[in-house]
Amino acid sequence: MSNIQPPASFKSEGLLIRTALESDVGVLRELFENSKLEGQTRDNDTGSDLEFLMSGYFECKESGFWVAQYEEWVVGMIGVQRINENSAEIRRLRVRDTYRRNGIGRKLMLHAIEFCKEKQFLKVVLDVRIERAPAIELFDTFGFLNSRHRETDGRTTIDFYLDLYSDKTDTLH
Repeated sequence: MSNIQPPASFKSEGLLIRTALESDVGVLRELFENSKLEGQTRDNDTGSDLEFLMSGYFECKESGFWVAQYEEWVVGMIGVQRINENSAEIRRLRVRDTYRRNGIGRKLMLHAIEFCKEKQFLKVVLDVRIERAPAIELFDTFGFLNSRHRETDGRTTIDFYLDLYSDKTDTLH
C-alpha cells in the first residue's frame, strides 16, 4: 500500500474524514511504520496505542481517532486523547508521503481541534521532532505556541500547546 499515488486530478473536496475502525489498524500501523523509517518518531515509540485503538481512543468519550480517506485509500490519520479534565493531546498526525502538501494535514487538524472544542477542553498539547518543519509550520498556522524543547538521544522534540479559550482558532475555517 505504500506506493499509493494520488491521482493527477486529486481534489481535497473528495476527502472524507471519518472515525477510524478496528479494520483500519493495519493501514494505521503502516502509516506509523513509514514515519519511523523517515525518522519522525522517537526511538522508544512503539505505536502500541494503534494496536489497542478501540480501548485507547474510544472507551473514553473524550478521546477519538480519525482517518482521512480518499476514494478507497486511507491517506492520513490523527488522534486525540484526553489527558485530564481540561486538556487533550493530539497524537499520530500522519499523511501518506505521496499525498502530502494537499491540505490533508490541515483538514485533520481542524477536525481534531473542533472535537476538542466540542468536548470543552481548555488546552491541547502535542509534540513533534524538530526535523518536521512542515508540521511545525502547520501547528503555527493554528496558533500553537512552543512551550519547550527536549533533547533525547541527540534528537530534539518540541512541545506545543494551544489555548482553546482564545479566539485564535475561530478564524481557521
